[in-house]
Amino acid sequence: MSRVISEEKYYTMIDVCRAAGISRSTLSRWLKKGSLQHNLPRDKRGWRLFREADLLQIKKEANEVK
Repeated sequence: MSRVISEEKYYTMIDVCRAAGISRSTLSRWLKKGSLQHNLPRDKRGWRLFREADLLQIKKEANEVK
């Protein structure tokens, strides 16, 4: 479920994982490894929020064959 904050759409980690077809542990590993942007905004609970551009980047990374 996306959230709109200041007219920009944000997604939670689980939303991004579902959309990209990856697990939370995979996304966490990519963030720790530095494969993805690490300075993501967080909500009041400290949960990361991903923008539409972040979601597209993660989908691209998930579908890339290495």
